[in-house]
Amino acid sequence: MTEISRSLARGIESQGVSVDLIDGERDINTKLTIYNYIALGAVGTTLFGGKIDPSIPRFLSNSGMVAGKRSFAFLAKKGLRNSKTLRVLMKAMEHEGMFLKLSDVFRIPEEAEAIGKKLHLE
Repeated sequence: MTEISRSLARGIESQGVSVDLIDGERDINTKLTIYNYIALGAVGTTLFGGKIDPSIPRFLSNSGMVAGKRSFAFLAKKGLRNSKTLRVLMKAMEHEGMFLKLSDVFRIPEEAEAIGKKLHLE
């Protein structure tokens, strides 16, 4: 997940945009209120999909005002039924009022960088 996140950040930075990488497990007191666009990534926690780490919704609920923020949900491909896991992540984001513009599942970091170069952040 770390390498995919870094690759996505490189792609976004190629558009001339500043990017901060935040690890939701380590940076638990980080507030996302100041950000205009939020890309949130996860890895499924089960082989058959449909579950994300429970710390993700907890992090979002404690991260300040995220309602109405434009966002991008992504997964690092793992196991089966990744689209089900992605829907769970998206539901957690929408529960906090985030406005999802795009979602994707990445198999390799190069895919993430390519998408980062094409994201419409404005």
